[in-house]
Amino acid sequence: MATSGLGILARAFSTSARCNKLVQTPVQVYGLSGSYASALYSAASKQKSLDSVEKDLKSVKELWEKDTKFRDFFADPTENANRKKTAFQSVVNKLSYSKVTQNLFDTMADNGRLSRLTDVINLYLELMSAHRGEVICKVTTAKALDANTSKELNGILEGFLQKGQKLHLQTEVDPSLVGGMTVTIGDKFIDMSLKSKIKHYTGILKSASI
Repeated sequence: MATSGLGILARAFSTSARCNKLVQTPVQVYGLSGSYASALYSAASKQKSLDSVEKDLKSVKELWEKDTKFRDFFADPTENANRKKTAFQSVVNKLSYSKVTQNLFDTMADNGRLSRLTDVINLYLELMSAHRGEVICKVTTAKALDANTSKELNGILEGFLQKGQKLHLQTEVDPSLVGGMTVTIGDKFIDMSLKSKIKHYTGILKSASI
């Protein structure tokens, strides 16, 4: 059911065999949520509405994060799918979302997948960043970076980019790291946290005491 629903989403605005082909995404995204995001990207690309769909999804994400009743209702697997679809259509009509966005919500509601909505949104936003030539870099530190450190880090990370690419830096705080940082850029992950070093040397000490 879910697979056929994705096909409907991808073909929503296609009338010929040629148009039925999925538009190639700028990067690969995986899993069921990745399939929805890829199909959405393809449909939006054909309708020249990539940016408007991105705007719609950012609006939904903000609502999802701020309104707990809204989020809990649509994330509840025991809630009736038709009720969810009707409720989401009401939100869509009120906020005047694009037809492509509406088709995504309808397809996910029909297949009982609205609980995955934020995953699909985040993957679509990732596709749009890649579409603009941005390279997403996630930096997690034990405490928030000050302006000077953030600027210095940004300059260092830009040195890893290829010509024409732009850095899109995302920072998070995780006190459990104790100190240092972890960096994810593209498909590379670097762990420079004090937590990791403590774990490493604790393992060495335990081995030495045996």
